[in-house]
Amino acid sequence: MDHFGLIGKSLKHSFSEAFFADKFSKGKINAVYKNFELENIELFPDLIKSIPSLKGLNVTIPYKKQVIDYLDELDASALNAQAVNTISVIRKGQEILMKGFNTDCMAFTVTLRPMLMPYHKKAIILGTGGAA
Repeated sequence: MDHFGLIGKSLKHSFSEAFFADKFSKGKINAVYKNFELENIELFPDLIKSIPSLKGLNVTIPYKKQVIDYLDELDASALNAQAVNTISVIRKGQEILMKGFNTDCMAFTVTLRPMLMPYHKKAIILGTGGAA
C-alpha cells in the first residue's frame, strides 16, 4: 500500500486526511493519506526514512520554503516561487530522490484566467502566506 501525507507544524485545522481517505476509497485506490505534524523541519529526513512506502507529500506552513534544503530537485514552478507545496518521493533501492513542486501558482492562474479581461493590468496580493 502506498502512503501519502501532509507535513506542517500544526495540522489540527487540516481536512486533508479525511479528504484523501474519501477520494482513495471512492476511487478504489490502495493508498493511505496521513497528516504528519513536525515540530521542526529537522525531523523531515527521519519521517522520509521511517515510512518506506511513502510516495509523496503535501507541504503547508511553515515549511514551504524550509523543505527546499532537503530536496534533490525543484521543478520550474517551485524554483520560481522559492516555495514547495508538493513533494514526489522516488525510491531506487537504498537511494531516495525527492522533487519539489509548487502547484499553488498554476492553480491560482487557472482559477483566475477565465475571469481576466484585457483591462486587468494590475493585481494586489493580500496576506503573506504560502508563496505570496
